[in-house]
Amino acid sequence: MKTKKLINSGANVVDEMLQGVLAAHPDHLYAAEDMPRAIIAKNGPRKGKVGLVIGGGSGHEPTFLGFVGKGLADAAAIGNVFASPPPDPIIACAKAVDGGAGVLFMYGNYAGDVMNFDMAAEMLALDDIEVRTVLTTDDVASAPSDQMHKRRGVAGNVFIFKAAGAACDLLYSLDDVERAARHANSRTYTMGVALSPCSLPQTLRPNFLIGEGEMEIGMGIHGEPGVARGPLKTADEVTDELMDSILREMNASPGDRIAVLVNSLGSTPMMELYIMMRRVKSRLDATGLVIHTALVGNYCTSLEMAGASITVMHLDGELQRLIDHPCDCAMFTR
Repeated sequence: MKTKKLINSGANVVDEMLQGVLAAHPDHLYAAEDMPRAIIAKNGPRKGKVGLVIGGGSGHEPTFLGFVGKGLADAAAIGNVFASPPPDPIIACAKAVDGGAGVLFMYGNYAGDVMNFDMAAEMLALDDIEVRTVLTTDDVASAPSDQMHKRRGVAGNVFIFKAAGAACDLLYSLDDVERAARHANSRTYTMGVALSPCSLPQTLRPNFLIGEGEMEIGMGIHGEPGVARGPLKTADEVTDELMDSILREMNASPGDRIAVLVNSLGSTPMMELYIMMRRVKSRLDATGLVIHTALVGNYCTSLEMAGASITVMHLDGELQRLIDHPCDCAMFTR
């Protein structure tokens, strides 16, 4: 059975979405000239500041374009649904935000993104624009702890991009922005659960199958296989399972401060997310960890997939300052 979507044509969804985003947020965003997939912050880039370029496939909104604005990302290169942007919009983003202090590329650890962003960096070097790259690798389920470099980047992007964007806005040097971004990534952990699939606009058919009454722990935001499939459990049981995996990864002590995100994968409503948040708070209280920042809602989605993820960033003094630094983006303000 085909799914129902409010679209005109599967082939045009990304470009029509971007036209709507620019119509809704003219004070925050514009598209690079002759490059509609390169979305630039109106108030972010400036001379002497490291430019932060993020990007990836569509279908995860508000990631990536929603986090473009002053104090966070300066630009986002936008790909097709669940597909990497090609080099051209990435290059356009970098040139638009280059203030002479270098450019940092940040995106999730996926092969297509790595290939295209690396190609863009090589081409930009020919124009004497220095580019550094930091991959996000917060998905605990996607590889064991001794192979963190193989992990995927998922909802933890929100906190990792936030820290890096603040470092840029505070006029850190390129070396220090890169260091802060890697530090933020190394202390960010995400686990998710999927309850039902999403469907691509081009096919209107589920991109994977999951049985009635089943759930899958650790499934990726494109439908990548998780680590365990079984009967659907209660909200508290699912939250405990996700938090157990996260807390095992953290070298945290009572009194440490954290940032936490309870994120919908697309169709899971706020009611259910807040039920999960209630349990997250209980678990953290029991371990003596202090919630400094809490976000609940749609931050990194997978079209209309049902399910949720929990992200925890283990703060220290620097990360707390960067997370607290103000930002003003199209879909996120602090």
